[in-house]
Amino acid sequence: MGVRKRVRQSHLESNLRFSPDGSADGGCNRDTMMEPTRSDATQEGVGEGVSLLGRSGSFSGSCILLRWPWQQRVSMAAGLFLAALLAMTQAWCVNTIHENLLWFSELTEVEREISFRTECGLYYSYYKQMLQAPSIHEGLSELIHDNLTESKRTINLLQRMNIYQEVFLSVLYRLLPIQSYLEPMYFYIYTVFSLQAVYVIALYLTAWLLSGSWLAGTLTGVWYILNRVDTTRVEFTISLRENWSLPFFALQVAAITCYLRPQLGALQQKVMVWLMYVTTLCFCLTWQFNQFILLVQALIIYTLDCVDLLTTTQVTTLYLVQVSGLLSVWLLQFCNSMILGSLVLSFVVAALFIRHYHSGLKTGGLLVRLGKVLLHSASVLLLTFTINYLTKKALQLRSDEHIFKFIKSKFALGPTRDFDAGLYLCEEAFGLLPLDTLERLAGTLLLYPYTLTLVLLSGMLTVAVLQNLRPKVGLGEEKRSSVERRGEAFRPDVAYNLLHTVLYGILAFSTMRMKYIWTGHMCAVAAYGVCGTELWTLVLRALRCNTKVLLRLVRNAVPLLMMCWLYYKFWPKLMEELSELREFYDPDTVELMTWISTKTPKQAVFAGSMQLLAGIKLCTGRVLTNHPHYEDKDLRERTRQVYQVYARRPPEEVYDILRAVGADYVVLENSICYERRHRRGCRLRDLLDLANGHIMDGPGENDPDLVPAPHPRFCEAVKTDAAAYAALFARTFQNKTFYVYRLKKKRKKSAKGSSEPGVTQ
Repeated sequence: MGVRKRVRQSHLESNLRFSPDGSADGGCNRDTMMEPTRSDATQEGVGEGVSLLGRSGSFSGSCILLRWPWQQRVSMAAGLFLAALLAMTQAWCVNTIHENLLWFSELTEVEREISFRTECGLYYSYYKQMLQAPSIHEGLSELIHDNLTESKRTINLLQRMNIYQEVFLSVLYRLLPIQSYLEPMYFYIYTVFSLQAVYVIALYLTAWLLSGSWLAGTLTGVWYILNRVDTTRVEFTISLRENWSLPFFALQVAAITCYLRPQLGALQQKVMVWLMYVTTLCFCLTWQFNQFILLVQALIIYTLDCVDLLTTTQVTTLYLVQVSGLLSVWLLQFCNSMILGSLVLSFVVAALFIRHYHSGLKTGGLLVRLGKVLLHSASVLLLTFTINYLTKKALQLRSDEHIFKFIKSKFALGPTRDFDAGLYLCEEAFGLLPLDTLERLAGTLLLYPYTLTLVLLSGMLTVAVLQNLRPKVGLGEEKRSSVERRGEAFRPDVAYNLLHTVLYGILAFSTMRMKYIWTGHMCAVAAYGVCGTELWTLVLRALRCNTKVLLRLVRNAVPLLMMCWLYYKFWPKLMEELSELREFYDPDTVELMTWISTKTPKQAVFAGSMQLLAGIKLCTGRVLTNHPHYEDKDLRERTRQVYQVYARRPPEEVYDILRAVGADYVVLENSICYERRHRRGCRLRDLLDLANGHIMDGPGENDPDLVPAPHPRFCEAVKTDAAAYAALFARTFQNKTFYVYRLKKKRKKSAKGSSEPGVTQ
């Protein structure tokens, strides 16, 4: 796909203004982030009148009036208004960029569908399939008994893939009276872009809850929009699973942050628990990688439990929310065994079991407790891997083994010639985070306060952990220093968000694709550091000028000055970006899809690359041999076999492979056969050569055990129309990018080959 520039004749001009009053805490003010005492912090059912979006909750309930004065109501209304404004701004920005990037409104239907590249096209095809079905019931039946996605197989798509969002949207579109004025594709796109608004609101609320000021939420939203390149890629990967799931994950983090606030009322706790469950369910239901994300979250909960920053009730509740969310998805996905075999489920079961029988974990001196924590952790990990191993053996589960192969290869813990691992390792999205990402984040002033906040909070958390691990003593020790008392009472909601950003940051640095989980939350943490009272209190104390008036002035003035600078620096650039017009341009793919739709039987089976076949499924409805949803062992093996068309294999062997998977046509792509995008060793043909034990193309070193291939590369040799190839494959279509060959029926050597139809040029 290409894009061509268009010229816009006028530019948008508008202004962005923010209210100067960012305080949401009325007259109640505290200059520390610590709870009065540990027992008060963990007591349940107190402070029924505490506001969910007022101050951070680190003060007694008497500081909040049951009936707010008008100033607080105005401040609350202003904060909610700005949250909605920033959310709509983000949705409008991504929609405008998507329209301008492709000139989407002027494209034909087939061009619009082609714009859903790779697996995005596969997922959207099921939304289209549900809408084309005679009824909702028949559409669901077709998905449950699908024989179009994988030839010669009938699979349950609702079990195999995370496509409930497509089902829900198709049903909703049928039921709502909008068919006359809103096309199905726009309904789908607008829904995904609306989730970006939900994402911004979730981050806004997280920052507001942490800092007690809606200025933090405003700064979070502004940073998220300005760092759009690193916070989302929704404008060109609309139906990618992460674009559906991450907004719900951000909502879950906001709910956890609220749940962990001190002195939360019993009713508020119940509401938050249900909200955590619903958002966890939606997150898990919409992304197949949910188990790995929740595993990191479970490690955060486990760590906070070990250092005594969460109560038993909080730990158990958070674990059970994860388990109940996963089991609900397991039921909705027709008992998908991959969920039962997930590491996070095994870890939670092991953690709860060991915790129940290791009741003396939080007793003893500092060294004793550290030793107990290490022993406890070793026991949990051992039991986790034991449960996981036995579960996978019992269920004969191998669906996710390619993920662990990738991890082993990435950290040089396993073989590097594995084809599946190589597909991931050679993609930029699964490589290390590029350093220019940090340069962009620093350019918007996001990286500096984030780093400072991280360092200071990490130091304060370390003090809190050491104090919590010390043995509890009698009244004679009540005169400890104020630093020790504060360290012991580190806010659990802040502790959770700190570990959240650290661990997901490590994940982002190790795998670039995971940066979208980290960078959004990074905005909230940085805004909390700028607008919260805690870090400014430390700074002002160090300068010996800590007063409530100065603290209030600084924590409101600094974010306002930063937003003014961001507006001055980036608003013109943002308007210029939103004004730049481009145009979708991919005539070769359009020609291919048109030919397939008009010149091949509707039940024809096509083989080719995963990415292209997803588009063929969407645009033509033809049957596929393989596809990009890689979470199935048999499909991965089938894909490797089909890809032998780009390896050095004899024509008879390639023909037998394609016939074995039921293929009638095979589509060859010059961009793969003569690939130059990847370095040597990462081209698809190189991965196949290595897996087959053959020497790779081009100059460079080869492992000593590799041997020269006895046959030419199939995708090149078949174009010569040599007798050995022409007897089995007939070229039926070609253009500058694609070659399509029909598989002939095998004839005896004495039989004369029948003439083939002319090639479409």
